[in-house]
Amino acid sequence: MRLRFLLAGVAALGLAPMAAMADAHLTRGGSGHLNIIYWQAPSTLNPYLSGGTKEVESASLVLESMARFDDTGTMVPWLAAEIPTVENGGVSEDLTSITWTISDGILWSDGTPLTAADFVFTWEYCTHPEGGCAQASYFDGVTSVDAVDEQTVRVNFANPNPFPYTAFVGSESPVLQAAQFADCLGARAPECTDANFGPIGTGPFVVDEFRPNDVIELSANDNFRYPDRPYFATVTFKGGGDAAAAARSVLETGEFDYAWNLQIDPTILAEMESQGLGTVVTAFGTSVERLHMNQFNPDPALGDDRSTEAAGPHPFLTNPVIGQAMSMAIDRALLVEIGYGAGGQPTCNVLPAPPLYASTANDDCLVQDIEGANALLDEAGIVDSDGDGIREYEGTPLRVLYQTSTNAVRQDTQALVKQWWAEIGIDAELRNIDASVFFGGDPASPDTFQKFYADVEMYTNNFAGVDPQAYMANWACDEIPGPNTQWQGSNIQRYCDPEYDALIEEMAQTADLEERGRIARAQNDMLVQSYTIIPLIHRGGVSAHANSLGGVLMSDWDSELWNIMDWYRIPE
Repeated sequence: MRLRFLLAGVAALGLAPMAAMADAHLTRGGSGHLNIIYWQAPSTLNPYLSGGTKEVESASLVLESMARFDDTGTMVPWLAAEIPTVENGGVSEDLTSITWTISDGILWSDGTPLTAADFVFTWEYCTHPEGGCAQASYFDGVTSVDAVDEQTVRVNFANPNPFPYTAFVGSESPVLQAAQFADCLGARAPECTDANFGPIGTGPFVVDEFRPNDVIELSANDNFRYPDRPYFATVTFKGGGDAAAAARSVLETGEFDYAWNLQIDPTILAEMESQGLGTVVTAFGTSVERLHMNQFNPDPALGDDRSTEAAGPHPFLTNPVIGQAMSMAIDRALLVEIGYGAGGQPTCNVLPAPPLYASTANDDCLVQDIEGANALLDEAGIVDSDGDGIREYEGTPLRVLYQTSTNAVRQDTQALVKQWWAEIGIDAELRNIDASVFFGGDPASPDTFQKFYADVEMYTNNFAGVDPQAYMANWACDEIPGPNTQWQGSNIQRYCDPEYDALIEEMAQTADLEERGRIARAQNDMLVQSYTIIPLIHRGGVSAHANSLGGVLMSDWDSELWNIMDWYRIPE
């Protein structure tokens, strides 16, 4: 009774009771400022112009889609009122269309309403033949997008689509504001700097300042549909540096609240965490560290034609026997031990999960076999004819330029792989490129992973959501990057096989879940056994957050920042 009178007295004085004061951090902007560090700095905030994770995830604070995938891989409605299904009438009985209803009252950050016309425009933007859209595979098979009315969007497919949740689903396929990007279609897309650096969005934050390859300053969106969120008023999204420095900034100095992609020695990471300032978090999805073997000739003497179809095939990496030997020489378990710890597992698949899609046909690669690799090359007549320690194929020495982004774990991996390849008579020159440049989308840069001006390159990729249809379509013949697409395209190693393209078409027309699993495993096996791509590590996303940061639900199925509107500062 006495406590009740005390609280009543506090209220009469116009003061908040302690419970209300404790909840102040759970109001819009009530948690103050948030500091995030992605040591690979974003080069654009338009995910349609870059397939890099850093661009997609930074943009996800601003741009949104109809549905997202939560930390368990479950699809949840986002801009949509509900997930369309056959049962609720949102997916047509013949599986040739999906109809989305936009939730009521959603505004762009400039106060104008989000309408179906914005989704129609986004489809036109990404599918423009001169646009070089990095996320074009999300619209594969889409014949049109219709605005049924202002709140209703219908996506139409050329054939029955048993998994129609690709276009406008996940962080890689968000909606753009038609009014802002109207003059940015086709070849003009990369020229729209203001729009690409400061997109108007429906998300929890708005861009106040964007300095490419450096920092993004954001503030809470006053027109965000949840009146109490985001809980943070402002965000600094810092790019640059390296993974170790990013980890240190959260776990040792407390300068930042969240650090992404901490690909560093797991022992060092554990020592940092023991300081008690932060927590290391891991989530496994579909991320695979892999080697891409260039199928086109990257010889610098070819000038602008290098690594394009005009250059002709690679002098020796088109021979799968050589790729197989290079794979056999690698000790994947040791790479996990020294570089990943609990954040990695050896893998022989480019598609390691979910379980339905994970092949067991390639598991021989889990055991290193230097002796077998040498025997394989000897049997194929690929020998060292001049005694210099380097084998030759049709007169060409097996020397490769092996590049990746600048990162301590990746450089350790490079050094070990170089050593193992030397043991089978293959010489590797190592090169590392600043991650912000390597994963950037600048079509003028010679150092992007899309241009692939090397023989072998290494990085990690994955897909949002749990269905691999769009992801496995990345290796279609028409997804090869080149100057005609402004170097956008997902088929990085320049693989092309009509039989693989046929599997893409078959997947697009198959509804039965078990059959989809069979097709996906066949696609994986065809890719892996072509040895144009060599999977190494099934990577868990490893990040860290301050112990004072609450609400983090790390996902490897979507943007890591998928629920940032729910993050808050834990009161002291």
